[in-house]
This record gives sequence, structure tokens and C-alpha cells, in this order.
Amino acid sequence: MSDVELTSITLTEAARVYLRELLDRQETPGMGVRIFVENPGTPRAECCMAYCAPGEQDSEDHLYPQGSFDAYIEAHSLPYLKDAVIDYHRDRMGGQLTFKAPHSKVPNLGPDASLEERINHVLYAEINPGLAAHGGHVSLIELFEDAEQGWTAVLKFGGGCQGCSAIDLTLRDGVEATLRERIPQLSRVTDTTDHSVKDQAYYR
Repeated sequence: MSDVELTSITLTEAARVYLRELLDRQETPGMGVRIFVENPGTPRAECCMAYCAPGEQDSEDHLYPQGSFDAYIEAHSLPYLKDAVIDYHRDRMGGQLTFKAPHSKVPNLGPDASLEERINHVLYAEINPGLAAHGGHVSLIELFEDAEQGWTAVLKFGGGCQGCSAIDLTLRDGVEATLRERIPQLSRVTDTTDHSVKDQAYYR
């Protein structure tokens, strides 16, 4: 394990005090915390923190010492936690731990980027900026592999693209063509959007 630069992820003093109080209540000596991101680089990204007893951390986790306790950062989540700030705010109801990670939903195309991350990168970097001109957007809902047809990406459109009369053309000649050109492993692109809802459609 290697130390994480303190500038990458910030645990405020208030957050450290609060976490220390929680850890002191645990029966296991030396209890720490593990920080990770579920579904990183996607719209479903969620920053998480869990108790981590000694020895429960992954061998590739990054050690992030906090003085009175140890924090461990999941290796795969580290790029998505850049500039993250974990803070604690007391209020009349007790208080709340807050987790702000501006890069958690941003696709990261490192050398080990997954197929899902590469698809999301194309969607957010190339396709959604064009759809935004019509008030629309598209996101990856599911990715699966079939023995006969290969990889299939299931998309969902929203905003001005939902119910739009030009959606077939947009999907076939725009989104699908771009995705398959950028990602040769992708064989099919399908749409799971309910286009009977036309309240925000750009073209009706």
C-alpha cells in the first residue's frame, strides 16, 4: 500500500473528530474506515464509507493515515475521489457527514478503463454535448455480452430526446454510429426509453 497525497482527498478536522467518536464506540480495536465509489464514472456514482477492521482492507487499497485512525482508499476509486472533501456539520438534530466528490461521475479513461467507462466517456464527452443543444441527454443503463451478438449497450434518453420524433435517426446515425466507431467491441446499441412520454420532446 502507498500513502495518498493529502491534497487528493480532504477529511476536515470536524469529520475526523466525528469519525473518531464513531470508531471509539466499536468493539474491534484498531477499527478504521474504507472509502470508495460505487458505479464510478457514471450518473449512478455514489461515494461510500464503511468500517474497516484491521486486515479487512484490500491489498491494493491506498493507506490514508488520519492520525488517530487509518483510512483506506479503494485503488479503483482513487481517480474519482480527486478533490473530494469529507466534512461534518453539526446542527440542532445532531449533525451530518457530507461527502463532496466533483469527479465521481466523470468517466476516467486510464490504461485499465473498463468497457463501461469507455462508453460513458464517449457519451459525456462527444454525444451529450450535441444533444444538449436540443435539451436532451443519454445515459448508459446496462451493458451485457451475448455469445452470438457480442456486447450490447442499453441506453436511455431524457429531456428533449424523450418522445422526440427524430429519435430513431438520432440513435441509429448519431449515437450508435459514434459508439461503434469509437468502441469496436460494441456490437449493438438499444434504446429502453419510453418515448410515449412527449412532454419535453424537441420534435413532436
